[in-house]
Amino acid sequence: MLVKIAITPKELQDVYHIRNEVFIEEQNVPPERELDEFDKTATHFIAYNEETPIAAARLRFTEDGYGKLERICVLKSQRGKAIGKKVILKMEEEITNQDFHKAKLNAQTHAQHFYQKLGYKVTSGEFMDAGIPHVTMIKHL
Repeated sequence: MLVKIAITPKELQDVYHIRNEVFIEEQNVPPERELDEFDKTATHFIAYNEETPIAAARLRFTEDGYGKLERICVLKSQRGKAIGKKVILKMEEEITNQDFHKAKLNAQTHAQHFYQKLGYKVTSGEFMDAGIPHVTMIKHL
């Protein structure tokens, strides 16, 4: 399995395909909420099993000094294989490569324990985003 920064038009197309399948089709997130103005400037990540795209995510750097992990998703058929962990580790590597030392994400509450196992701590109460309960989590890198 390969996790990389999506650069080519094909890799970016694969990112959006994965996000569409997971967020819009599976989780019923409205398309206008899933795709936003940050997609043009974010760093996108794609994971492949051989040539098949299986996971995607995006990373933004915020003014308050965080690398913000967003839109992290793994195809349903590929979950439970540590793919999400590998995507997160690659994103954290890029955060430190850019001389940032803090990571932040808004986790769907059903995935909160997954992120806690990777060292993230909850820093907010529960809130709704696109009709799905979330919490904010941070990690010092």
